[in-house]
Amino acid sequence: MPKVGKRYKEVLNLVDKEKFYEIDEAVELVKKAATAKFDETIELHLKLGVDSRHADQQVRNTVVLPNGTGKEVRVAVFAKGEKAKEALDAGADFAGEDLIDRVQNESWTDFDVAIATPDMMGQVGKIGRTLGPRGLMPNPKAGTVTFDVAKAVEEAKSGKVEYRTDKQNIVHVAVGKASFNEEQLAENVKALIASVIKDKPASAKGKYLRSVTITSTMGPGIKLNTAKLMEL
Repeated sequence: MPKVGKRYKEVLNLVDKEKFYEIDEAVELVKKAATAKFDETIELHLKLGVDSRHADQQVRNTVVLPNGTGKEVRVAVFAKGEKAKEALDAGADFAGEDLIDRVQNESWTDFDVAIATPDMMGQVGKIGRTLGPRGLMPNPKAGTVTFDVAKAVEEAKSGKVEYRTDKQNIVHVAVGKASFNEEQLAENVKALIASVIKDKPASAKGKYLRSVTITSTMGPGIKLNTAKLMEL
């Protein structure tokens, strides 16, 4: 059995494993449990009552968190001419046609979000094998294939996150940092959960939010009261 450190034992005692917490109380606890020597990421994990093997039960969308993620987001835009300039003016870190060659020849992926104009997708498809496994492939459903590159860049920089169910029908999303105040974290948590509930597939049967857990990078999981969350 793996050894549990003294710090983790102390924070573990803060949480009642049998209790289902309200959002405000859970946020207060997750901040108290984030005692590592770095600014821990706060994550939300939602187990959904869907079967993501079926296309009509996959849950995938984006949401702009009111207070951002606390992470500096590097944005690359595959565009040409005026659209590349528009992207750079809006705050993109990289923009241009030449980025495709850079990815293709150097396996370059030093960015967090990739955006492309529709007319570039034929070329971007050539580097799908590099971008896809890293979750960087531009996608119309995520709003990252668009001619309105300025808006897409601004949203990405301001805290737009994409979520989707994995093979276990779980959604994993970072909703902030331990340095956020409780109100900021609670607002982000509510925004994400409300968006996921809104995206409930019509074909999903039974209980939709099976379980919702909030945790910090090095902290224990804190279970939320799913019945109350459905009211969001």
